[in-house]
Amino acid sequence: MPRTVTVRAPGKVNLQLAVGARREDGYHPLVTVFQAVALYETVTATARDDERFTLTVSGASNLALDPDTVPLDESNLALRAARAVAERYGISEGIDLQILKGVPVAGGMAGGSADAAAAVVACAEAWDVGASREELHRICAELGADVPFCLHGHTAVGLGRGDELSPAMTHGQFHWVLATQEEGLSTPAVFAELDRSIAAGERTVAEPTIDDAVMSALMAGDARALGAALSNDLQGPALALAPHLRDVLDAALDADALGAIVSGSGPTVAALARSRQHALAIAAHLTAEGVAGAVLTAAGPAPGATVLAG
Repeated sequence: MPRTVTVRAPGKVNLQLAVGARREDGYHPLVTVFQAVALYETVTATARDDERFTLTVSGASNLALDPDTVPLDESNLALRAARAVAERYGISEGIDLQILKGVPVAGGMAGGSADAAAAVVACAEAWDVGASREELHRICAELGADVPFCLHGHTAVGLGRGDELSPAMTHGQFHWVLATQEEGLSTPAVFAELDRSIAAGERTVAEPTIDDAVMSALMAGDARALGAALSNDLQGPALALAPHLRDVLDAALDADALGAIVSGSGPTVAALARSRQHALAIAAHLTAEGVAGAVLTAAGPAPGATVLAG
């Protein structure tokens, strides 16, 4: 019988995202501190007897999903992940992939990268290739800068393009409120706005470095200190392209959030709460203010790609 394997992988928030000037190769050097949160993409892979690769996508009950926002062709990262595993291990059979999305789409929370990480693990298990975690990491790194982090989860520092990972010491849980928008922001467009503002002299740029305040707050488990230290060099460009996000940030702070930040390239806004109860109160305030398409709560750090069944 064809083997079926189900794997889930987490979305993320960026506690720090420092971006250097664009290099000649087109990439920006990054220093980022990722934290995985308990919003998950779940991928079920079933090995086929023929060579076909198929993909279906649905949304979790807590996520309103516009099917037109998720590509079902070869540009989908999960399909690319499946083909990368097949190519690496000489697999001639096909695979059926079913994705249950629980991370906001095009929200700066690495939902597509979580799909890819989960698909790499699920396909490797369904085809029984005997891959080590290091081999899976290398495949993930070829698929995108955020994919290795979604494989490993928890909290980590990312250098280079964000894919050179080192675990970060943390204590305790952190409680997040995630305010999503109905329309996404293009990551290339946000980086292009950053480049434009630098070229125009509107913004200075320095070599990115790890923020000691973020690392100290994580090690101490101090949510208040972490809230004060949150930073994102892409927040300004994201606000320039989507000025209404400032209303979300202001509403979160009005609800006494310890800190609020645009997550990654946006448009999701992440607000840090004192506790789960405080997170629910912030979420209720944001919902009442009508500044977000949907409001979710989640705790972090969360584990990386995990086999649930198979």
